[in-house]
Amino acid sequence: MAETPHPREAFQLIGHEGPEAALEDARGRGRLHHAWLLTGPEGVGKATFAYRAARRLLGAPADAAHGVLGSSPDHPVSRQVMARSHPDLLVIEREGPDGKPRKVIPVDDVRKLAEFFSKSPASAPHRVAIIDAADDLNSNAANALLKPLEEPPERGVLLMVAHAPGRLLPTIRSRCRRLAFQPLGVEAAAEFVRSRQDVTEEAALRLARMAGGAPGRAWTLAAGQALAMDDAAKALLAGLPKIDEAMALALSEKFRGGEGQTQFNLLFDRLAERIHGFTAERAAQGQGSLDRWVRAWETLQRLPREVEALNLDRTDAFFSALEDLRLAART
Repeated sequence: MAETPHPREAFQLIGHEGPEAALEDARGRGRLHHAWLLTGPEGVGKATFAYRAARRLLGAPADAAHGVLGSSPDHPVSRQVMARSHPDLLVIEREGPDGKPRKVIPVDDVRKLAEFFSKSPASAPHRVAIIDAADDLNSNAANALLKPLEEPPERGVLLMVAHAPGRLLPTIRSRCRRLAFQPLGVEAAAEFVRSRQDVTEEAALRLARMAGGAPGRAWTLAAGQALAMDDAAKALLAGLPKIDEAMALALSEKFRGGEGQTQFNLLFDRLAERIHGFTAERAAQGQGSLDRWVRAWETLQRLPREVEALNLDRTDAFFSALEDLRLAART
């Protein structure tokens, strides 16, 4: 399956004409806010929007064939952005200098904003910084962000992606203009996946439901073999309170190596989603105590973050979670 492209390489954005028109209108009237908070579920198109806006603010002319904020992939500005070589664009993200994802965005990266915005644009109408995503800032980095927000730079624009804006400091949110991005819906997201991946209509719909109608998330799930993990989660839960040891060991092998954390997170997400579904159904029908299932669901939500933050053993965490599920199934 084709891998999902980085948002800096994406030149189409479907279903977000409202936010695009709002930014373009502000730019056209000379009332461009210095900081924009792009909110909505992960995979809905916020980062793609940020790069589309950046290209236009950096001087790429409009290209109606690519939408309201569209620009041509062949324009020099677009090529510089894709090559990560534009002198007036600063991108702050979890990916480190070695190309590997970090656990958080550190404070030193955010401190670069002050120097970056203190300079005049080298070759563009504006200097643009993108933070993808603000959710990944550690506490010191979040506090360091306040200074550039409180001192609006001349001809500087900050675009911040936020999947969960409620977790950000109120002082950050209050200094930004917010643009909200909504999921496209299951049918539209499924069609988006089918046009880019070799999957059946049924598989595309499953992926779109798993992604909550967020097309980018559905595409990422397809490329990450999420359907196989969803099937594994279904089989594990169906076998409870017994645990298929051979299956569990085979799954734990997928948690090794560079992609291990992604696969670990994906399985826990699918287990948690399925438990949420049937516990909600049982609660609606008044079917007994669900306390153990709720605690198991909370564990599934919490463990991936703890494993990554504390560098815990993924296999041990997985079998610990399975034990919680086994005990819940016995109630």
